[in-house]
Formats: sequence, C-alpha cells, structure tokens
Amino acid sequence: MSPNHPSFTRLFPTRSLLAVAFGAVLATAACGSGAPAAAPGSSGGTLVIGMTAADIPGTDTVLSFTQGFEGERFVNFQLYDGLTRYDLRQSAKTPEVVPGLATSWETSEDSLTWTFHLRQGVKFADGTPFDADAVVFAFDRLLNKESPFYYPAAAGAADLWTGQIKSYEKVDDATVRITTAQPSGHLLTDLTFLTFPSPTAVKKHGNQGFAQNPVGTGPFVFESLQPGQQLVLRPNKDYWGGPPKLDKLVLRPMPDASARTAALRSGEVNWIEYPNPDDIPSLEQSGYSLHTGEYDHLWYCTFDQAKTPWNDVRVRQAANYAIDREAIARDLLKGTATPAYQHAPASTEAYDQANDLYSHDPAKARALLAEAGVGGGFTTTLAVPTGGSGNLIPVPIATAIQSQLAKVGITVNIQKVEWSTLLADLNAGKPAAGADMQCASTVTYQAESLVRAYWAKGTPVYTGNWYSKEVDALTAEAERTLDPAKRATLFHQAEKVVSEEAPYLFVLSDRNPRMLAAGVSGLIQPKSWFVDLTTVNVANR
Repeated sequence: MSPNHPSFTRLFPTRSLLAVAFGAVLATAACGSGAPAAAPGSSGGTLVIGMTAADIPGTDTVLSFTQGFEGERFVNFQLYDGLTRYDLRQSAKTPEVVPGLATSWETSEDSLTWTFHLRQGVKFADGTPFDADAVVFAFDRLLNKESPFYYPAAAGAADLWTGQIKSYEKVDDATVRITTAQPSGHLLTDLTFLTFPSPTAVKKHGNQGFAQNPVGTGPFVFESLQPGQQLVLRPNKDYWGGPPKLDKLVLRPMPDASARTAALRSGEVNWIEYPNPDDIPSLEQSGYSLHTGEYDHLWYCTFDQAKTPWNDVRVRQAANYAIDREAIARDLLKGTATPAYQHAPASTEAYDQANDLYSHDPAKARALLAEAGVGGGFTTTLAVPTGGSGNLIPVPIATAIQSQLAKVGITVNIQKVEWSTLLADLNAGKPAAGADMQCASTVTYQAESLVRAYWAKGTPVYTGNWYSKEVDALTAEAERTLDPAKRATLFHQAEKVVSEEAPYLFVLSDRNPRMLAAGVSGLIQPKSWFVDLTTVNVANR
C-alpha cells in the first residue's frame, strides 16, 4: 500500500506523554539529520563515568538491559540506534520520541500498520550499510525462530519491547513496514530500545561472540572490555547525528555511593551517577558541579499480597501513612530526591495531583492497622538491593523506612540482595529472596511497556500478586489509543485506583543527580533517565 493511499495517516511526535505520536506531518522529521550536529571535538578528552550499575552492562544491543536502564543509558544508546530515539539535546521538557534511523513514518487508518522511511547514507561502524535488510535481520534475531541467527537470550531481553509486533517486512531498501497485533500507543517508544547490530559482525562472530565484538551505528564505537572492570568506547567520527566531542568514553561499574564519591575525589573518574548525598556540599566546595532535574523515575516498594497481612488494603494504606517521605528526601537524601505520593512521577503526564492520597500520619496508620486486626503489630521482611542501576542509597533508605514503620508497630527485617539477583527474581515472577516486600527503582512512563508488564493479566514479571481488573482494562485501552490527551485521562483514572489500593509503598522520585569534575562541560541535563553524551567534552589538563 502506498504511503499516499488515503488510508494512511502520517505521524510525528507531538507531546511528551509516553513518547507517542499523533497528528500530521512533521516537516523537519522527513528531512535533515533529525538532530543538530555536534561539532567535531577540539578539546576532546577522556570521560570516565562511575556508574551505579553493579557490573558492565551487556554490550549486545538489548542485552544491555541486564543492568537495568543504566545499561540502556550508557551502553545501548551509545553503541546503537533504533528507528526512533529520545530528544535528549534539550532540557526544557520531558523528551519526546523523534526520528532516529527512520526519518519519518505513517500509520494506516486502523493504526495497525506502520511504514518507516529509513535514513539514507548511514553505515555501521564496520562499513556495512544500514538498510531495510539490516532491520529485518535484527528483528529476525529477536522474533524469527526459523532464522539461523535467532538468539533466545536477546529475544528474552527484548520481549518487553517486541510484544506489540505481529509482523515486519522490507518494502524496499529504504522502507520497512511493521504490523502490530492491536493499535499501539507505545510502539514508537518500544522502538527506541530495539537497536540494530551490524549483520556482518553478527554473522562473522556469531550470537555469542558478537558481545565481544559489538558493532552498531551509534555515536560511540567499541574499543575494549575488561569484564567487571570497565568498558572503553571511542567516538564514531562518522556518526549520522554528528560526531561526539570526546576522545574516549570509559564506563566503570561502582554500585556503592561512597566508592563512587571516593573515586571522583581521587581523579579515578570525572563523572559519577548519584553521589553520596552527605558528600555533596564538600564536593561543590572543592569545585565539582552537581547536575539535577525532575524526571521520570521512582523508588518504591512492592508488597507481596499473597501473604498476610499485606493482602489487606488497610495494612498497605497504613504503611503509606506511616512513612515520612519528606524527612527521607530532606534529611537523608539532602534534596537529591523529592517525596513520591503515588506511582506516577510528578514529571510525567500520567501524574494527577488528585491521586496524592497519603501524608505522614502515624495516628491514621495505627488506626488502620487496628481496624485490620493487627493493631498489636506484626513482623515482615524487606528485600533491598545493595546498589545497582539508579537505586540511590538503597540500604540507608530501607533502614529509614524500617525505623518509621516500627513506630506504628510494623517490625521490618531487612534482607540485602545483589541488584542482579533482584532483577533475576523479578523477571522470573517471584519476590526477591522470598521477602514480603521488595524495594528498588524504576523508570515508569518513559518505558510504558514496563508499566503494563506490572499491571496486565498473566504478566510473567513479579507483581506482588496484585491485580486490578479495572487498572488492566484502563491501561489496555490506553495502550490501544494514540491520542495523548485521551491516554493521559486513562492513566489518571488507572493511577487513582493504584493509589487507593496501594499495592506499593510510594517513597521517592530522585532528581537524577550526577556530579562532574572541573573540566567536564557540555552536558545537557535532560528531564529523562537517558542522556546524550555527544555534547560532552573534557578539557585537557
């Protein structure tokens, strides 16, 4: 069917809500690079980042998610591109989804068939042309079990993003068509994570060997890997969006906040994610610069409602009234986070202030516990990661929660687990370490498939054994809706139920703090978990 056929509607990203597209032609999307070119580096320098990740993220496209969204942030989106991407070169608003390796797209009248027009002249770092065959090869690797290069590990990691895709096909060298099983309001978001490996490199090294020899079209190119220690990337001087200014990018896993801060002070690294809040004043006095901003991120706890007494809504509500979020944000996190009173972070369009139902009210908490028949108190277990992707200072936060819940009669035994262990249990559909509660961080609506993964009927991930038919129906309708305003209304309604039923302990939204050494400049701090590193440079000293 021709794109000029009347049954096709041309789409472009118009609002930040869940990064969906709805409307008419975006003229700038159809021509040009889709992003202002970064000038070739004059100062260059080496940027060494101390990540919160517990290990080096996977280097094979979607397998970067093995270290959560920090793997997407620093590996997947640096080595590779998707058909779409987030607009991270501005800090004024939540990033929209904009053209990536596709310059424009249109959808059929029934919103099931999407036609993507590919960016011309792009090559993988090994010289392989990027074209429709490369797109089909990558999707075959994830979705076609008959393909000789089908890769189960990658397919499993990508399942969150491929669930809407029913079929895909090459139309011509510069055009691909994707058909979804139902109208999908978050397909364009999903496609940011479905990045493309070089078919030549995969065929040469095999699925297992590709991770040691990764090749993409992204702004950086693989140089070396020391397992568990560091990943070294160099700039892709031929990057279609403009070459990075850096001479080198080094990524080091440092899950402990104090260790990251010490590494920054010693000069071992010159950028750290989430500094130890207590160290921020002295770091700033020493010439380091703090960058923060509101964005889509949540630190929360999930109750296991298969267990008594968390299966009683009054007990869950009592816990939410018992904790003092303001004190945790102010006194423990020193303003690097803000209180979260509901599941939807305040920076997202799914947020509705009317759904902020809880305050610090220990008397109300005790009354609810008494009403539920546990006024004499009870003991519960809480699993918390020792560190890992975006988890702030998780053990101290859990300790603060433990102290606050104790004041209303809830005794909490903390179980510390490794981040990778918690993720493995989560994805296996079971509570981490068998605990009654588990706490961790997550991106929410900027990766909307994840929201549905927690709320849909029959989801394979751990949900705390909570299910709401109403929330499932509302979010399923939102998933099928392309109009951002209608989607916002549906999510407001769903989040109202989530607040009332309190399947989670709503705790904090951090402010995406990162600390940079003197000489590191050019960072655009986005209202996003993700970040564009092409604008950053390090002065040679």
